Amino acid sequence: LLVQFILSFELEIYASAFVANRLPIAPRRNIGRGTPFFHQPNRYSPPKRVVSQSSASANDGDVAEVPGSEELDRLLEVAVVASKSAGKLITEFSQGAAVTKLKANPRDLLTEVDPLCEKIIRETILETFPTHAILGEEGVPPGKEASAAALDGMLRNPTSDFLWIVDPIDGTTNFVHGMPLCMPSVAVAYKGMVVAGVIYDPHRDECFSAKAGHGATLNGNAMKVGEQSSIGDAVVAMGSPPALESLEMSLRGVQGLMPVVRTIRMLGSAALMLAWVACGRLTCYWEYDLSSWDIAAGALLVKEAGGEFTDLDGNPYDLRVRKMIASNGKVHREVLDTLHKAGVV
Repeated sequence: LLVQFILSFELEIYASAFVANRLPIAPRRNIGRGTPFFHQPNRYSPPKRVVSQSSASANDGDVAEVPGSEELDRLLEVAVVASKSAGKLITEFSQGAAVTKLKANPRDLLTEVDPLCEKIIRETILETFPTHAILGEEGVPPGKEASAAALDGMLRNPTSDFLWIVDPIDGTTNFVHGMPLCMPSVAVAYKGMVVAGVIYDPHRDECFSAKAGHGATLNGNAMKVGEQSSIGDAVVAMGSPPALESLEMSLRGVQGLMPVVRTIRMLGSAALMLAWVACGRLTCYWEYDLSSWDIAAGALLVKEAGGEFTDLDGNPYDLRVRKMIASNGKVHREVLDTLHKAGVV
């Protein structure tokens, strides 16, 4: 117990040091170095109404309301800094980390590093945006009902127009076993619509980012989804979920897809698989049940890279979607039809 206490104390100090010394954010105008940000209530121009190709509904002609370009830049900048700061801590445990708690079941793991990464991300966000709301995985009880209820509560009773949606370490099982397939995922929603997102892979130093209506980038270079137009050429990713119902549907999906696609990959990180769809390394990724923090940033990346993101019935994405499929758009319907024929419902 003494050793565990000392380790926990040292990790807490370690996380605080990362917050204090994380990557710099460009100084904002008219704010002195020692001036608290909450003393500057009007830091940005009011949101402007612009058309976002990725976020506007395909079924109506409404103009989507998103923040102005300058504010989107600032949101994305902070999301990048927060993600890279957490990513730096993740790489310090590249050989793996001890499990401290089982969550919903024995396959749903928690380490001491998960909450420390979330702490780094939260403090980075709140230093610049003290009035913004944050929904983080580690602040919600385990289980899909709890995660759905937490999101629903924040959407129904918002304390801010801005909601940050955070997964501090997506791919915790990979992290525990020292596999370099785990990373932070950070998204920002404005009035319920995702407007900025970052997935940072610290093991390869790859920063996938997107702003609504402005495209998606990988390390600052424009990226787009793959060109495969036939399901036979598709590299399809899927999960190995911990919940029994999701596991049953995944097995059905494997049986239906394996004979007709080029290959199937299970990488153990929804964030990574979505980022790889967005940059063309994967053609498609589907999952039967995920939480908002697993997919919010990745959904924006895929759409802004020219891909398609829907639920498993083909309906447009929103924050409440849990059964999801992301693709380059060209094989979307074929993969969905194959899953339906296999009994994935």
